[in-house]
Amino acid sequence: MSAAGRALLRDPGARVGLALILLPVLAFVLAGPLAPGDPLRVGTAAERLLAPSAAHPLGTDALGRDVLGRLMLGGRVSLAVGWSGVLGAVLVGTLVGLAAGLGPSRLDRALMALTDLFLAFPRVFLVLLLAAVAAPSLALVAAVIAATGWMGVARLVRAEALTLRDRPFVIAARSLEPPAWRLAARHVLPHVLPLVILAASLRVGGAILLESFLSYLGLGAQEPTVSWGAMIEHGQRHLADAWWLAAFPGAAIALTAIGHNLLGDALRDALDPRAASRADASGGGRP
Repeated sequence: MSAAGRALLRDPGARVGLALILLPVLAFVLAGPLAPGDPLRVGTAAERLLAPSAAHPLGTDALGRDVLGRLMLGGRVSLAVGWSGVLGAVLVGTLVGLAAGLGPSRLDRALMALTDLFLAFPRVFLVLLLAAVAAPSLALVAAVIAATGWMGVARLVRAEALTLRDRPFVIAARSLEPPAWRLAARHVLPHVLPLVILAASLRVGGAILLESFLSYLGLGAQEPTVSWGAMIEHGQRHLADAWWLAAFPGAAIALTAIGHNLLGDALRDALDPRAASRADASGGGRP
């Protein structure tokens, strides 16, 4: 196992973060067989707004639907949208960063000016602006996350590409005059990939929070689709008499975001060559 892998396994934050990430993943995988009843079934009047009990561990909502079942089902939407949005942001940011770092100076200046233009606007303003031009949907939420999250990745990748372009192996490869995309894919991208993975892991928590924010505003998941943000939006109407409706999905969002951030911090430390060198020097690299 590599030094980075050993460092990651030794990190207690990485183990806690991984557990917090796997918990909702297992929950939505097992939502069918383990959920107490159909989370989409509207209950009778007697089943509405029931407090947590043995029959309904997290209570029921205003329509008599089981909150635990809906929480497990909603994790599928929130995680899928958050991960797909981050994937889109990372892909766009990586392409822009590579083009700026390896391309001619004119292209570099143009792409960085575009990046700075997007960074100049508050993200919430961009989110609401993009969401206002289309009908609410989960695809829109993922697109908004990607469209407002690529700039930081682009700047990171560009900085690394500028460093790599003057390395001897890149200069030698450039002398063969390969196509630009082949030079980037074969000689630069493998060295940038750890940075890209790190950037993605640190952004998933924020993407899930953003998805929940948009769903809370009614711009994301629409009935009968369930998401954690939509559950909070429905629960805020009953904060005085049914606290569990907003508290449990809010806790799920917070714990999932914390898990991704912990794992991202551990990945940053594990991929830091100085940290690996210190671990090997202290004897951590010996079997």
